[in-house]
Amino acid sequence: MSSPAQPKVLLRQSLYVWVLLAMVGILSLSYVAFRAISQQMQTQKIDPVYDRFDEMQLVSARNILQSSGDPALKEYLESLNRLFGGSHYLLDAHGRDMVSGSNRWAMLPRPPAVKSRTSGPHEHWEITHRSEDGRFWFAAEGQSRPPRIWSFLPYYFLVIGATGILCWIAAAGVISPIRKVATSIALFGQGNLSVRVETDRDDEIGQLGRSFNEMAERLERLIVSERRLLSDISHELRSPLARLKFAMKLARTSSDSTAALERIERDVDRIASLVADIVEINVVEDDPALQDKREICVRDIVDEVVQACNVEAEMRGCAIEVKGDVCGSVQGNPELLRRAVENVLRNGIRYSPEKSPIELSLSENADDAIISIRDYGPGVPKEALARIFDPFFRVEEARNTNGGGSGLGLSIAKRAIQLHRGSIIAENATPGLRVGITIPLTRVEAVKTA
Repeated sequence: MSSPAQPKVLLRQSLYVWVLLAMVGILSLSYVAFRAISQQMQTQKIDPVYDRFDEMQLVSARNILQSSGDPALKEYLESLNRLFGGSHYLLDAHGRDMVSGSNRWAMLPRPPAVKSRTSGPHEHWEITHRSEDGRFWFAAEGQSRPPRIWSFLPYYFLVIGATGILCWIAAAGVISPIRKVATSIALFGQGNLSVRVETDRDDEIGQLGRSFNEMAERLERLIVSERRLLSDISHELRSPLARLKFAMKLARTSSDSTAALERIERDVDRIASLVADIVEINVVEDDPALQDKREICVRDIVDEVVQACNVEAEMRGCAIEVKGDVCGSVQGNPELLRRAVENVLRNGIRYSPEKSPIELSLSENADDAIISIRDYGPGVPKEALARIFDPFFRVEEARNTNGGGSGLGLSIAKRAIQLHRGSIIAENATPGLRVGITIPLTRVEAVKTA
């Protein structure tokens, strides 16, 4: 039942139809405007010329009558008949024909009119013009031949052709590109994330295509990232859940259940830590409370993080060395910024050799605050540097699960720094790894000197 109505809906909603209707409307309005202009020109420019011409013929006929008599007047009027067609007359004030004597008063206009130019039914026309003294009327009447319809056919075809060309130009220049964009959007909505709009236009349609491409790029990265994250989460949870299942069986059958329970506790803690990190990485981008930004003193954040991480560093015999200073402030969320710096610092502590320092350097320039954290661990292979901020990425895939975190710490740090319009990079320091955080400053305070 719905299929017959669909073409009608498409017809009503098609831009082709609207463009065609717009062209027809424009032509109709143009016709009305040209008719009005033509009528105005006829009244103001052409009719006065005809009136003067009629007056000249009236004066000529009157002079001929007074100087040469009726035969000369008749000959003059017949010459006008042959030259212009129709019948021409010289009448007296009461409408009597000065040549034949017949009464033609019906041709005269009603007083006080002194001239007329009318067209009657069947293409009949009449013209009258009175002399200045009112003694004579010049009159003419005739039957005009209607124009043949085929004489206008070339003009009709010209209008139709011009309308068709304009519609085609509109379709090729506007409607077809819009349909291409709509098709690309539909394909993208169906799951083809790689589809893009190919356009080199600089107008609004080109801007629409480029905006779609930018949106598609972001959505593709987001969807692919979320899919990868989901896959990584499944992979990360599979191993501890399998160990939990084995430990539960061991606890039921073993005489020493304490070791099994300790193993269960370790795996539960690991799963809880993993879930907490997963929640945190989503909260970083989605929690409206964390999007609330204000002025933050960078040095205060760093001091707070160093104090929180000192205990963990001391347990490994490491010392956190803070160098330099930042006097400016940044615009952001203190909790997000604290998490970012803390995750990087804890990552450095985790992979530092025992009794080695962790260097935290602070500096600033005219635009940015720079935080640099360096450890003296084994570093990262060069080809893996660009990926260490990816969720769940580990340089050593087969490492002991007790030796590290969930693999989300640096990813959380990267997302938090990006939300502060900053950047985070990693480079090998030989030995060790240096992670640099750059955040735009909003206010720079003068350094106080003693």
